[in-house]
Parts: sequence; C-alpha cells; structure tokens
Amino acid sequence: MHMMEELLVVTTGGTIDKIYFDDKSDYQIGDPQIGMILRELGVTFRFNVIPILRKDSLHINDEDRELIRATIAAQPTRHVLVTHGTDSMVQTGKVLATIPDKTIVMTGALSPARFRGSDAEFNIGCASGAVQSLPTGVYIAMNGRIFDPQHVRKNVAANRFESV
Repeated sequence: MHMMEELLVVTTGGTIDKIYFDDKSDYQIGDPQIGMILRELGVTFRFNVIPILRKDSLHINDEDRELIRATIAAQPTRHVLVTHGTDSMVQTGKVLATIPDKTIVMTGALSPARFRGSDAEFNIGCASGAVQSLPTGVYIAMNGRIFDPQHVRKNVAANRFESV
C-alpha cells in the first residue's frame, strides 16, 4: 500500500452542510463544512476541497451527476472523498463507478454538521480512513460501515444504510 499524497474532497451539499432557520422551519445548504472538520480533527494529509453543488440530494439530477463524475475524472488525484446527501447517494455512486483508477468514498450525514451530536464528523473520519486503505473503486461510508453502492440502500424508516 502506498501513502496517499493528497485527498480530493468534492462537496455536493446535502444534510451535512444544511443550516436550519427555526422561525421558518426552513433550511438552506450552507458553505461546505468538511474543510473545517478535517482541520479540527487534526488530519496530517493535504486536502483540496472543490465545492460543486449546494443541493439537497433529492434535487440532484442526471446532469448534476455527470458534472460530479466529469469533475472527479478530470482531476489527477487518485483518492477522492465526496460529501453528498444521503437520499440519492447510491444513485450518484453508481455513476461514479464508471471512473477508472481512483478510490472514491462517498459520505454524508443524517443530521447537519452544525448540530451537536451529528454523525458528520464520525462519517468523515470513517471515510478518510477508508479512502486511504481501500482498493480502487467506489464506496459509501455511513453508520460506521463501508458499502458497495451496487448493494446498499438507505432505510428511511430506520434512518440508516443497510446492505441489500
């Protein structure tokens, strides 16, 4: 196994970056939180954050998925972490599987990174370790587990990812 030179981080929005406005019971996707989280966690690898979208994943369409795929494919970096909303993460993962010679790990959060008790930091930590140790391919890191996008689904009722 060789040492990861640099981590490419691609952000697409999703719950991980949401800001809620209590008075309106509304939200918007804020600035990507992952750079701050990685710095706070004290990682010792270099990383570059490319924000592509600021969308709830229910609103990510095929054009957006192609933009994400093309952006990642165009970068020379072999190790890629993608933050993505959980509702359509699996569909995007299947599109990213067409990119050769990269290790891509997708992660997100079931509650916003700004919320106390959010799973965001834990998922980012799991994804950061996974992207350095897994062979080339596309993976989803959620709930402390690593999944193949071809064999996972989000169980909305249980609010977790599970193998299928």
